Amino acid sequence: MTAPAYRRLSVEERRGQLITTALGLFAHRAPEDVSLDDVAAAAGVSRPLVYRYFPGGKQQLYEAALGSAADELRQCFAEPQTGPLGHRLSRALDRYLSFVDGHDAGFAALLRGGSVAETSRTDAIVDGVRRAAAEQVLLHLRVTHDPEPGPRLRMMVRTWIAAVEAASLIWLDEGKRPPVAELRDWLVDHFLALLAATAASDPRTAEVARAALALERPDGPVGRLARGIAPVVKDALRLL
Repeated sequence: MTAPAYRRLSVEERRGQLITTALGLFAHRAPEDVSLDDVAAAAGVSRPLVYRYFPGGKQQLYEAALGSAADELRQCFAEPQTGPLGHRLSRALDRYLSFVDGHDAGFAALLRGGSVAETSRTDAIVDGVRRAAAEQVLLHLRVTHDPEPGPRLRMMVRTWIAAVEAASLIWLDEGKRPPVAELRDWLVDHFLALLAATAASDPRTAEVARAALALERPDGPVGRLARGIAPVVKDALRLL
């Protein structure tokens, strides 16, 4: 049997291969637990070759891998701006939580910080993902920079992004319980509850919320949440 012909990779192909290999290792092990020898062995190349492409060593390779992961995370909330808001958020969260599930240890190390690989550059990459996610959510709310969304609405959206991150880390700590679909639905409910609470005291948010929720259907996330909290609210109103 003839062995397959060896094909020399281009500079970009080899660099991409090493980044992909490093991402696979960082997905399930903290950065400080992955060595350049590990990356070289997993990629089937020599340690000097890794250094040829990443002369800055593991730190440079980690930042490149982190940048690649950040590009993927930024796309999670990019969703066609059609149809009910609740369904769009559900699809975005499905992608985000799928990434978390597939990069558990690496995701935790990335967001918790404290890693030996953490620098101002890695912090900037992570913060860029958070800001990009918030901007995508504001687009789903049909809010752009003209007119401005208002400070309270922007704070609400950024608070929710932080809550999604925190919930994802707790989910990993809890052995990925509850089931991911339940986590997704709870995070959508959390967004809707934050939106309603902010709209109650902020006219700009109320205007945005009314427009965004106009497309919701009774069998969608908003209808489900409304039916779930109606008995609780009814009982609470009796106390007033």
